[in-house]
Amino acid sequence: MTVRLLANPPGTWPRDGFPMNHAVVEPEGQRVHLTGQVAWDAKGALIGGDDAEAQTHAALDHIENILAAMGGGMQDIVSLTTYFTREEDKDGITRARAARLHQEFGPVATGIQVAGLWAPELLVELTVIAVIPSDRFKRPE
Repeated sequence: MTVRLLANPPGTWPRDGFPMNHAVVEPEGQRVHLTGQVAWDAKGALIGGDDAEAQTHAALDHIENILAAMGGGMQDIVSLTTYFTREEDKDGITRARAARLHQEFGPVATGIQVAGLWAPELLVELTVIAVIPSDRFKRPE
């Protein structure tokens, strides 16, 4: 587990199942910024159809794969921004995130409802910043 300082002081709103913290102080290591990840497979075909929860899992799969290629993992994510297009999908998106990101050590997180993403079939896009400890970091090929 990556060592980091978390801040959830009294007086902040409760996390209540959200896999996030109010503040994360980055640990020592290599900071990695990922581009927005969506539910497209390697050939550009949509994964998950019209299901935002399934699309979120697909985007998280991509994030996990990219981080693993550099020696990192989901526990190394310090910041997550979720862009979504439909209000009714928030619960499914939260379930997918909670299944993959540990609440106690979760990243800071922001959710933004948008009018649309790059392609009309996309319901969710996730961007992350991770800090991979130097002893695990592998330079990308």
